[in-house]
Amino acid sequence: MDWGIQNRMAQLIQPDGHCFFLAMDHGYFLGPTNKLEQPGEMVRPLMPYVDALFVTRGVLRATIDAAASKPIVLRVSGGVSIVGNALENEGITTSIREVIRLNASAVGLSVFIGSDYERQNLLNLAQLVNECEDYGIPVMAVTAVGKEMEKRDARYLSLCCRIAAELGARAVKTYWCEDFEQVTESCPVPVVIAGGPKCETLLEVVEFVYDGLQRGAIGVNLGRNVWQDAHPVAAARALHAVIHEQATPQQAYDLYLSVKNGD
Repeated sequence: MDWGIQNRMAQLIQPDGHCFFLAMDHGYFLGPTNKLEQPGEMVRPLMPYVDALFVTRGVLRATIDAAASKPIVLRVSGGVSIVGNALENEGITTSIREVIRLNASAVGLSVFIGSDYERQNLLNLAQLVNECEDYGIPVMAVTAVGKEMEKRDARYLSLCCRIAAELGARAVKTYWCEDFEQVTESCPVPVVIAGGPKCETLLEVVEFVYDGLQRGAIGVNLGRNVWQDAHPVAAARALHAVIHEQATPQQAYDLYLSVKNGD
């Protein structure tokens, strides 16, 4: 691995081998998402507890303080919206020159394996890898499922992650599932866990994150289960404890309640 990619990966993955990326790119297809209407204000109190931000170039330039920012994983795919006919019909939206100009540590794009746009998505990934490798920028593939959440099983996600790695992704973001070790053990690059839809309680979140870490994930890339929580700072601190402090789910949830209640 070239020094440049090693250096950028080291910015994102902490010395303990784990990472906590805060996903805040949802507006690229959802518009002004609940609790993400003002992304700069949302993220400011969470900065001490996350390792990197997963964000679009527009929100990065308009709302993130360049002097105080964390490393950036730049969302570079899009071209669709929630009101359109096919979330899977994405293209690459950001040039490699823009990625470099914004000093991103990595880039991320979605791949929808099994969709009508599978070939297009995978060629997007291959093209992005081809361009980014020349400049030492790692690519993270996001194994998206659109509205078909029933696809989140180990067999399907293993297929998605392995194909993304085979095409050159340096990391893969995917959903937690039962038998998650089947996904991580068959993927030769680091796997980070997606948050998915908002959970009912923070305990559910720290439980699946803890389980995923035990089964081979290196960390998380999630957003709604932090900034849509009624107490986002408490949620971020609890997740940080699981990811970087080896807290159990119950210990993390107790921390969440303590911070929430101001103890």
